[in-house]
Amino acid sequence: MIAEAVSRHSRPYRMGARAEAARATGDRILDVALELFTGKPYDDVSLEEIAAKAKVTKRTVLRRFGSKESLFLAANERVGLEEMRRRYEAPIGDVRAAVSVVIESYERFGANRLRVLAQEDRIPVVAHDVAIGRRLHGSWARRTFAPLITPLTGPARRRRIAGLVALTDVYMWKLLRRDLGLTRADTERVLVDLIEKLEGEG
Repeated sequence: MIAEAVSRHSRPYRMGARAEAARATGDRILDVALELFTGKPYDDVSLEEIAAKAKVTKRTVLRRFGSKESLFLAANERVGLEEMRRRYEAPIGDVRAAVSVVIESYERFGANRLRVLAQEDRIPVVAHDVAIGRRLHGSWARRTFAPLITPLTGPARRRRIAGLVALTDVYMWKLLRRDLGLTRADTERVLVDLIEKLEGEG
């Protein structure tokens, strides 16, 4: 009786420990996958390399994620959703806060997005990931800059949305930070100035 009672009480603990270990393994695989997919072209990353670096077998990776394509999407989705959560912390209508949060996002993962974008024309799963990212970015811009958009209708509204999406796109960050060599602070100032000029236009 006592042994049975101990067994019943310890079973949930063992199950919880196993679940936690499985979750940690999954997170480690995702972390490694993101690192490798960020550092190399998609075609140059293998499941064998991911498994070895994550200290698991290839079979474990496949059991958890099904395929290289699914793992790529899962790794980028996890970091993408976390970055969008941070972006949505910017108060609606606060241009400076919105610019600061989006530039902070690119400082962390701009290199990842640029590498992914460079491959979208030839790899379907990458194109799918990029399409998701564009939709999320567009939704964020429309929500965050709503006071600059709401008064407009028709073509003027579409132009305003397009301008806001473009000014806060990763390619604008690349142009200002990497190509033109601006500091992060100056990059933010340029974007704030440009967005505020949009606000002043009819």
